[in-house]
Amino acid sequence: MPTLLDYLNSLDQDAAAREAHNQDPVGAMTNFGLSADEQAAFLSGDKSQIASITGVEEAALPATQVNVSTY
Repeated sequence: MPTLLDYLNSLDQDAAAREAHNQDPVGAMTNFGLSADEQAAFLSGDKSQIASITGVEEAALPATQVNVSTY
């Protein structure tokens, strides 16, 4: 099962994934297979939550940029 860390890596490495996320963040994360908790953590922009879920130290995470649109 894909994880939030996999998703972050995908956004970093794949322009099409970034575009899909920019167009519809929730849809892109759902299609990727992220859980509701993973989606909420990412959308919150809270690095401590993201670090906790991904298992990556908070200091090692890049700045998060959240693009949330209302549909």
